[in-house]
Amino acid sequence: MADPAKPSADTVQVLRDMANRLRIHAIRAASASSSGHPTSCCSAAEILSVLFFHAMRYKPTDPEHPDNDRFILSKGHAAPILHAAWAEVGGLSGSDLRNLRRTNCALEGRPTRPRLSFVDVAAGCLRQGLGAACGMAYTGKYLDQASYRVFCLLGDGEPAEGSVWEALAFASRYHLDNLVAVFDVSRLGPSGVAPPAHRPDIYQSRCEAFGWNAYLVDGHDVQALCQAFRQAAQTKSKPTAVIAKTFKGRGIPDGEGAENWHGKPLPKERADAIIELIESQIQTNRTLVPKPPVEDSPQISIRNIKMTRLPDYEVGDKIATRKACGVALAKLSHEHKRVIVLDGDTKNSTFLETVKKEHPERFIECFVAEQNMVSVALGCAARGRTIAFVSTFAAFLTRAFDQIRMGAISQTNINLIGSHCGVSTGEEEPSQMALEDLAMFRSIPNCTVFYPSDAVSTEHAVYLAANAKGMCFIRTSQPETAVIYNPQENFEIGRAKVIRRSVNDKVTVIGAGVTLHEALAAADHLSQQGISIRVIDPFTIKPLDAATIISNAKATGGRIITVEDHYQEGGIGEAVCAAVSSEPGILVHQLAVSGVPRSGKPSELLDMFGISTGHIIEAVKWLIF
Repeated sequence: MADPAKPSADTVQVLRDMANRLRIHAIRAASASSSGHPTSCCSAAEILSVLFFHAMRYKPTDPEHPDNDRFILSKGHAAPILHAAWAEVGGLSGSDLRNLRRTNCALEGRPTRPRLSFVDVAAGCLRQGLGAACGMAYTGKYLDQASYRVFCLLGDGEPAEGSVWEALAFASRYHLDNLVAVFDVSRLGPSGVAPPAHRPDIYQSRCEAFGWNAYLVDGHDVQALCQAFRQAAQTKSKPTAVIAKTFKGRGIPDGEGAENWHGKPLPKERADAIIELIESQIQTNRTLVPKPPVEDSPQISIRNIKMTRLPDYEVGDKIATRKACGVALAKLSHEHKRVIVLDGDTKNSTFLETVKKEHPERFIECFVAEQNMVSVALGCAARGRTIAFVSTFAAFLTRAFDQIRMGAISQTNINLIGSHCGVSTGEEEPSQMALEDLAMFRSIPNCTVFYPSDAVSTEHAVYLAANAKGMCFIRTSQPETAVIYNPQENFEIGRAKVIRRSVNDKVTVIGAGVTLHEALAAADHLSQQGISIRVIDPFTIKPLDAATIISNAKATGGRIITVEDHYQEGGIGEAVCAAVSSEPGILVHQLAVSGVPRSGKPSELLDMFGISTGHIIEAVKWLIF
């Protein structure tokens, strides 16, 4: 009996012809725009042909359908070959392809979202696609428990990046047998031969060493590709790598396998001649209809997340905001089954053990692999399948800045929590003290930056982040601090709290986290000396409540002091300066950490670096006397 999954001879020929049509589209698009990577597209033509017209199950008219197989183009510079595949299934027109990289066209140099509905995550920076694919596969296997599969196409230059191996280790650890990584081993990278050159056997042995099932194939043999993808679908408990030996520039005379062609479109006359040559090799005018998906993923909603119980704290309780954040995540996870928490092997310091114990399938341990952790979160959040929280020390998130900025380009909804911020981290020493994180996240487009100052505001920040559109960052601290808000207090994004005021206030002091408590202590000391100051908790640093800051500054003689457990560059002080820059008569005096800190007791370090109660008192007196 014939294997129904094995393609017939006619189908094989149609797939060969489709590969050449994809080549033609890619060459023509790059030539029309005088920009692009046609040779990188040509190496992957057979791979895309087999995937989109034989192996993958999806609805071409509904690219975002939750049951569709997923495809991630990690080698994003080959975007025209992806555009070509969607043109052949009716998702794009020929005129769209010819407008590649123009400002009036959604087809950019790399796949972008949300401009293209068939793109789940932006792919431009090589090496990030496999981590996102891992997140999608994890969601499909353990949360949706659905039939859809995930395919990721990588270039052979990408394994030079360590995060690719982080993703390979992750997929193996979690037995992601619904994941297929295709390595387009074309020998050539952007500037020369990519190691280990044209040795697919080396890729195979490395993937196998990481616990993957790996197949070597001729990447231009559609029958071999069909067989490899068929075998991958039958493999259990292991992800599969298809190592495809290809040639960059396949089908281009004098360009196939030649160096110095990366990123160079063909002149129109030469492109026309090559297209005519490729067209002469096409034997059929048939197309293939993709198989429909198995529709078995659950219907879900991740909107309108409500806080069903008020925070369980009383004013005066002492609790660190890092602990309050862990408690809030456990509470939120109990209330909503699509909340997931990704951890960077810091759960014992960030109080996430309860989430792991009560919801093990929704607690994703990524270990000390922060770049991959963020990429996995991006994949988990794709198509609105989860509410993803990433948690680690804020200093360690600097390793993943590239992944974070790519998430912003995708306009994704993920939430990042960074603990152990500033010199108040204390004895841990400088490597653990995040002093750059506000600057980093303030620079991210459409990122909401929360800086809660007690347990109640921390819990509200977690719930607001769960509902927010776009990326969120929640900054938490290590020391225990007093609860200053009643559980009934209402919090909003972009709305500050004036927590100490009188008609006689001389200066407005703005602090957050640990330094807000230092400001309150300063207010108490100054009050005993007959000096009143106003104290503001910004709650969110981005967006900043400029209106509240300006109105209170004007009420206190135009005098503002900002105090922050962060470097001056990019921190609260600079955010406030920007907010009041168009207002005459307002002076901002900034207290911030300067220089590289050291180990010590938190109180000692706050004083050593000029952000303690005593330094606030001195700054107030300097301003008013």
